[in-house]
Amino acid sequence: MTPGRVVFIGAGPGAADLITMRGAAWLARAEVVLHDALTDPALRDLAPQARWIDVGKRGYAHATGQAKIDALLIDEARRHAVVVRLKGGDPSLFGRLEEELQALAAAGIECEVIPGITAALAAAADARRPLTRRGSGRTLSLATAMTRAGPHELQRQADTEVFYMAGLRLAALAQELLRAGWTADTPASVVSRAGWPDSLASEHRLADLGDAATLHAGRPTIVVVGAGAAAAAVPAPQTGGLDAGQNGNAPSST
Repeated sequence: MTPGRVVFIGAGPGAADLITMRGAAWLARAEVVLHDALTDPALRDLAPQARWIDVGKRGYAHATGQAKIDALLIDEARRHAVVVRLKGGDPSLFGRLEEELQALAAAGIECEVIPGITAALAAAADARRPLTRRGSGRTLSLATAMTRAGPHELQRQADTEVFYMAGLRLAALAQELLRAGWTADTPASVVSRAGWPDSLASEHRLADLGDAATLHAGRPTIVVVGAGAAAAAVPAPQTGGLDAGQNGNAPSST
């Protein structure tokens, strides 16, 4: 029997309607869906015919081993025409996509990857903070606050730095960033459950980033540091001058 196709779909960072149209169309064709822990259960409505398998990973909690996920993908693809691997956010960002692609390639199974909205973009939207700023925020880095081996030595990489999976390490992350050269008064934005209706955003200086731990406790958390976390400059309202509806090119009366 010819193996089927595995389609990796980025579900987006939160609510179901953040999935792309292409992702939704492929999900509707799925016979089996292997989904992450943080994908919105409402996405099941797009594939009611499919068998849904939870293969989620959560930090410091229950997690499905990567080897088991790889084996499930291969087994299901050998028995079904369309298998969807539904990942939170974007599959290529901190989603262990490489391991799964390698396993499927070794088994001779065809794959496709459909991008999704990553949590950094949703956090910026929820906080009303552009991640790039003309003149002051031209570079952007995305990193994890924790590696498999534990904390890692940080180096300042960009005008704006975004840290995923940061909720349990806010105070420690602040100290690491200070050692990396950021100043104590650097703006920091913390957003938990980005992309969901109940998202929370708070503003801090790097020196007091640890104060956000209580507010965002137990929630998937993104931290933005640097230019992209600064409050947006709002132009002062004009006083005097032209009346409403006029402009500088209005003809003079004769």
